[in-house]
Amino acid sequence: MSEVRGTLPNSDGMYKAGRLPTYFDDADRCGYLISYQDAPAGFAFVQGLSGETRMIGDFFVVRAVRRKRIGYHVVRELLGRYPGRWEIGFQLGNRGAPDFWRRVVSDVVGTSWREELRPVPDKPNIPPDHFIVFSV
Repeated sequence: MSEVRGTLPNSDGMYKAGRLPTYFDDADRCGYLISYQDAPAGFAFVQGLSGETRMIGDFFVVRAVRRKRIGYHVVRELLGRYPGRWEIGFQLGNRGAPDFWRRVVSDVVGTSWREELRPVPDKPNIPPDHFIVFSV
């Protein structure tokens, strides 16, 4: 999200961990490493596994393998693995994300989804998030 929000790493060249640590010690969440040709190519974090609504909390595919349908297949696998109600959030300013999420969800459930705008909690200076809401 640094490209979208204009954030920089700290003096050690690292970005803050954010929510990452929460995916390692919470049974309601899990993370997946995306691989391509035996190399790490991204990640997907899912939350809400024990509740009524599942969410993709974070999702990233390295630029080198975008447009190879790697992310598309990963999302389809996740949606099939965890059936139920889903909410997938994204920022409109994240180039490619709106079209990607709308396309993959439409391919899975057709037109049986809706999109909602929601303010980012405690961050009034950031544009609202878009959420696609649907069931698998």
